[in-house]
Amino acid sequence: MISRVLSAELAEHAGQRVTIAGWVHRRRRLKSVSFLVVRDRAGLAQAVTANDPPSGTRQAGPSDWGLPAEETVVAVTGTVAANPQAPGGHELVEPSIEVLARPGAAPPFDLYRPAVTAALPTVLDHAPVALRHPLLRAPLKIAAAGVAGFRETLDRLGFTEIHTPKIVGSATESGANVFAIDYFGRPAYLAQSPQFYKQAMVGVFERVYEVGPVFRAEPHDTVRHLAQYTSLDAELGFIRDHRDVMAVLREVVAGMLESVRRRAAPAVSLLGLRLPEVPAEIPVVHFTEAQRLTCSSEPDLSPAQERWLSEWADREHGSEFLFVTGYPMAKRPFYTHPDPHRPGYTNGFDLLFRGLELVTGGQRLHRYDDYVRALAARGEDTGPYEGYLQAFRYGMPPHGGFALGLERWTARLTGAANVRQVAAFPRDLHRLTP
Repeated sequence: MISRVLSAELAEHAGQRVTIAGWVHRRRRLKSVSFLVVRDRAGLAQAVTANDPPSGTRQAGPSDWGLPAEETVVAVTGTVAANPQAPGGHELVEPSIEVLARPGAAPPFDLYRPAVTAALPTVLDHAPVALRHPLLRAPLKIAAAGVAGFRETLDRLGFTEIHTPKIVGSATESGANVFAIDYFGRPAYLAQSPQFYKQAMVGVFERVYEVGPVFRAEPHDTVRHLAQYTSLDAELGFIRDHRDVMAVLREVVAGMLESVRRRAAPAVSLLGLRLPEVPAEIPVVHFTEAQRLTCSSEPDLSPAQERWLSEWADREHGSEFLFVTGYPMAKRPFYTHPDPHRPGYTNGFDLLFRGLELVTGGQRLHRYDDYVRALAARGEDTGPYEGYLQAFRYGMPPHGGFALGLERWTARLTGAANVRQVAAFPRDLHRLTP
């Protein structure tokens, strides 16, 4: 490992001679001095030198020292000096610069400019280099902090992290289309969710969660859909009903936001974000009331209705979050527990955030006979579900869970208009590379 300090740590080494390493972010040449701004994983640092090559300069490449081009990988050794105009208030003086690797081509757009000047297709086509731009990598830092908070919160609440198969033998996990693959000469599919497996693992650990990819071969070409996205799933046993699941979800969302504040503060500041507050009790509206409020008789909520309801919750309750409960049975998977007090409705819910459905969850059926009846009511045979139903033959507690889409969460937090802006290498109807 190169012995180095990070850009954000320079102030701790004032007066010392240290080494930083990273990419040349920007170079500026004035009449008598030159500035080299270096980008590392912690931010930016500046080195300043006289225009004549300083003694002791070392290079791994040709001897045309000058100012290394943008995106050259360098190690810069110098004395840390205070300068209020430098990034972080300190800079390196009397530097020695070692070139570790030179770029073979210029980036598709200037990464040092404060704004991103390229269109989204250009960014996605050149993602390995485009994501180096501070504004483009900031959402990924926020996403990582959110996942860390998801794990921290559920670990604290006694959950166990699990890892389930992403290649499955049945195409019947949900109503979405599936990606078929050849599995050693047998038909198989990419998993649409870990739903069946996480339910089974409630019988093992009682409380489980998973962070992993899911695959949906849905022909949606919208700003809110991807063919592959990261799902944050949780399932817990010994609940009374879906309200216990909603209470855990509230803690999870609050924990994710706290983690973003703590772990990704520079990214939040760079993007100028206003992070939401999670109320102690997120407001709840039943689906039938949501229909009344939006003057609708449809069995599901449209994107426009989700936006209206979010604005209503903010206006009436001061909350950017809103639970909608009791969706009709016809619009929920067969394993959803019915509402014992409202025939035709479920103990299921969605969590809306800033105008968009962010989380889907609810209470599940937990008795084997109930599953047999539920499948029969939909005209389906139990055969394709035998592996799933096996868990319920041997006793399962009342349980429920939820799934949160990481890209949607990050897009809502950052104000991104398109989920592709917050996915490193998005997959959709048209994109399979890079």
